[in-house]
Amino acid sequence: MTETLIIGAGHNGLVCAAYLAKAGHKVTVLEAASHVGGAAATHEFAPGFKVSTGAHLLYLLDEGIRKELALESHGLKMARTGLSTVSLEEGGNFVRINGKTIDGPGAIAADQAAMAEYHRLMHKFAGVIARLHNRVPMRLGTTDTGDLKALAGMGWLIRRLGKADMREFLRIAGINVFDVLQEYFESEVLKGALSLDGVLGTFLGTRSNNSVFCALHRLSNGGRYDLPAGGMGSVSEAIAAAALKNGAEIRTSSPVRKILVDFDKISGVELESGEIIESNCVISNADPKSTFNSLLGAQHLEAGFANRVRNIRANGCVAKLHLALNEAPAFNGVPAEMTGERLVIAPSLQYVEHAFNHAKYKEYSAEPVMEITVPSLHDPSLAPAGKHVLSAVVQWAPHNLKEGWSEAKVAFAGRVMDVLAKHDPDIRAKTLYTELLTPADMESNMRMTGGHWHHAELAMDQFLMMRPVYGAGQYAAPLDGLWLCGAGSHPGGGVMGSAGRNAAMAIIDSGKG
Repeated sequence: MTETLIIGAGHNGLVCAAYLAKAGHKVTVLEAASHVGGAAATHEFAPGFKVSTGAHLLYLLDEGIRKELALESHGLKMARTGLSTVSLEEGGNFVRINGKTIDGPGAIAADQAAMAEYHRLMHKFAGVIARLHNRVPMRLGTTDTGDLKALAGMGWLIRRLGKADMREFLRIAGINVFDVLQEYFESEVLKGALSLDGVLGTFLGTRSNNSVFCALHRLSNGGRYDLPAGGMGSVSEAIAAAALKNGAEIRTSSPVRKILVDFDKISGVELESGEIIESNCVISNADPKSTFNSLLGAQHLEAGFANRVRNIRANGCVAKLHLALNEAPAFNGVPAEMTGERLVIAPSLQYVEHAFNHAKYKEYSAEPVMEITVPSLHDPSLAPAGKHVLSAVVQWAPHNLKEGWSEAKVAFAGRVMDVLAKHDPDIRAKTLYTELLTPADMESNMRMTGGHWHHAELAMDQFLMMRPVYGAGQYAAPLDGLWLCGAGSHPGGGVMGSAGRNAAMAIIDSGKG
């Protein structure tokens, strides 16, 4: 059996390796960094202070993968499960969202019943998307029985919602979250927090179409937020351990320079060291643009396909702030016991939309929105005794900033701290060390085109068989022997592992590799 090569030891690449190795394939994973995980890693950003590098909350990990790879037996533990969401407000009138219930001084009685109905519908609709996660997308325009059955099955999933709910799903799934939330709720601080679920990690505002769809994707594994013990790196390390146990080999500090082609077939890879590894099956966990444009080269692709790859929307718009603190933050009006929840700064729909407006003009947000965690409150191993780490996902910080990030990074970090100081006036005095990772940093450090965490925007025209592009939506590239398994493929971004598993199943079913 020839060796199967996987480029990139991000979580999807590791999941793919684990399943292929379990099926008896000889698998080698090649990772450029000195550690596994990609953006789902943990790093020390100041002496004694550790934090999740990219994603900091676990909410999409596929439960089937978790069980099939026995991740708990490989060291995966949760420091805290089921975090509620606390929507901060400068005056202390916060709202806490806990499943289908809300409370806090900013909660409005009329919104209680509305929240129950909104929660029911959104979770029911998210279930439709969830049931597509572990399916290889169907092809369109064919008469293949399997594709036709899959297409009919997707239609049946929607029809099973029932007449009224099906109509509502078809009405709202592709529209903007602003209008939907205005229909349901009165509280601005509640609407702002809920709108963030539709735009976080995207180049979308609350009035942008597809923002409801993105919210449904975020809820598609139940909408429960967990904090892994040891940070997100522990998730990747557990998957890596499962892959190793199944017989895979993982080579870190082994960056791939290019994918090799012999006539019209894949023949292996060349590392930056000059080493050549022969293989007739190469699986890329890199983003699609890096895979096809940089590692492979457009000269090996049909012109129409190369043009579709060039037009993939993948402009990263998220920065990551890490603070080393000498004591826990104290946010206006928020009880100390809630400081360890998922905290968001998105006090109104208009605030969130205005924050996004700057990105349209290649500017960073003057008043950014944030998703904040203080993981050391639940996991003391992340900071020295008595001290804490704060991790914040910050929107919007476009990769294509017109003045460039080398000039703007310090100023933007100041803006972010200004916003935090409105909610904790002493935050600067508590801060011992600051790290801000911009999309430019993520592109250079993690080799993600555009610094986009999800490798490509999640939208209806970049979903299912259209993700990443038509012609590569079933994980197989148009060049024999090249496959995709990363977040740029269906079902998209988030630490879920489904793209890696689906790619492995497609390869196994094909009899190749």
